[in-house]
Amino acid sequence: MNSEAIPYECSHRGKRFIHNGHLIINMKIHTGERLHKCDQCDKAFTRNGDLCRHKKIHTGEKLYQCNKCDTTFSLNGNLIRHLGTHTGKKPYQCNQCDKAFLQNSVLITHIRTHIGEKPYQCNQCDNTFSLNCNLIQHLRTHTWKKSKQCNQCDKTFSLNGYLIRHLRTHTGEKPYQCNQCDKAFSKNNHLIRHHVETPEGYCWPREQSQIAH
Repeated sequence: MNSEAIPYECSHRGKRFIHNGHLIINMKIHTGERLHKCDQCDKAFTRNGDLCRHKKIHTGEKLYQCNKCDTTFSLNGNLIRHLGTHTGKKPYQCNQCDKAFLQNSVLITHIRTHIGEKPYQCNQCDNTFSLNCNLIQHLRTHTWKKSKQCNQCDKTFSLNGYLIRHLRTHTGEKPYQCNQCDKAFSKNNHLIRHHVETPEGYCWPREQSQIAH
C-alpha cells in the first residue's frame, strides 16, 4: 500500500496510519499524554479502551478463565502470568541474574533494579522514576489540591483513589493478591515490586505454599 493510501505519518518514527485518529493515539504514546483517567485510583491511559479494561479490576468483572483450573481474571495479562504457574515456563531470562519472567515488560522493569535506570522524569522537578505509574502519582503532588479528607485521621488527598488506598492502612485490607503465592498487598505497585524482586523459587505456587507450611 503506497503512502497516498496511508496519508497520516508519525513525525517521531515515520509510521503511517490510514485514519487520523490512530495517528493521534500513536502521538500520545510518544508525548506521554494520558487523558483517560480512572476515577477509582491514580492510573491514567492514552486510550479509552485501556481504561475500560483497567476498570474491571475495580468492578470485580473477571472474563478470563484459566483452562487448567477454575481461576478467573479481570485482565488477560494476569491470566497469562497465572498460566505460568501450571507450565513452569518463564521465557524471558534476565542476563544479569538467574531470574526469568513470564512477560517481557516485567523483565524490562526488573533489569532496572540492576542498572538503576529511571527513565521517567518529572517535568516539574528533578525527580526520576523506574516505573511510569510512580511518575504519574508523583505529578499529582505538583498540580492537584488535596480535598479528600480521611474520616479516620487528619490526612487529605488529591484523588479519591489515594484516599481509598490510604484507608487500607486503617482497615488492613489487601486487595492485590499474588497469583503465585499467598501474599497480598494494599497497593498494586507493591505487588509489582514483589513479582520483580522476589528471588527465583521463593514465590511458591499456592498449592505448594500450603504444603510447605
